Amino acid sequence: MISVLREMQKKKSGIPPETVAIFEGIVNQYQCENGPHLVGLKYFNPEWDDEFAQAMNTHLTKEQRFELYKTQGACNGAGADKERKAFAVDYAHLALDERMAMFADTFGRWKPVLNNDNTLTLAFKCSHGYYKRAAEGKYTTPPTNAIGYFERCAGGRLYELQKALGIQLKIKSVDISPLDEDVNNPVVFTFEIVQ
Repeated sequence: MISVLREMQKKKSGIPPETVAIFEGIVNQYQCENGPHLVGLKYFNPEWDDEFAQAMNTHLTKEQRFELYKTQGACNGAGADKERKAFAVDYAHLALDERMAMFADTFGRWKPVLNNDNTLTLAFKCSHGYYKRAAEGKYTTPPTNAIGYFERCAGGRLYELQKALGIQLKIKSVDISPLDEDVNNPVVFTFEIVQ
């Protein structure tokens, strides 16, 4: 979330200084000398991440959050960029729906669905983070910060899809309602195709 705060602090973010100050206060409040999470040269308590995400839901619009997560989503650049870029070049000649099928086969991942309204829909369930805890029985209902967690995850999926498919996307929606039925259900991300 430090990178999200840095993005908020930029003038181009359009987030008012008084709102940015709320997030700076959260980070400063949880700063400590020997915490478990190293961020830069400082340590932070793990609780600050949840409070930061909840504050984003309270003080920022959905559009502002989606714009931040477009560049600061979870798992951005998590080690497969070279392969994703090569994939995009190798299969650029294929139609988008064919590239999506190849993407799922090549990377052993989920397959996005191409919709008639120029969007991609993706039902996604990762093997770590939230779903690892849910599988361990740590959640019986979605946690209060679930929407913030999955909006951030949407940014990671957007990043991955853009790199591999060679297209520009925008986060349109994050539907966590499947978690109400079963905390292990995949959430549904919808991305608008920009280019």
